[in-house]
Amino acid sequence: MSMRTLYRSRTDRKLAGVCGGIGRTYGIDPGLLRIGFIAAAVFSCGTALLIYAAAAVVLPKESGFAAPPPPDSYTYR
Repeated sequence: MSMRTLYRSRTDRKLAGVCGGIGRTYGIDPGLLRIGFIAAAVFSCGTALLIYAAAAVVLPKESGFAAPPPPDSYTYR
């Protein structure tokens, strides 16, 4: 089992690249993650925003060379 490293995305980002990085690492559509974070922020009275901000501070940016997406990723052909 290989270890996956979580980074903030440099290319697929709207704010800090947290959802783009999570989506690339785990093969999930970042748009769905963004909608989920917005819903969680509304229903958690802003706690999800604190978690997002902490992730934006703690997670490193991906290197200058973008890693290819996982084999079964969200990209459509």
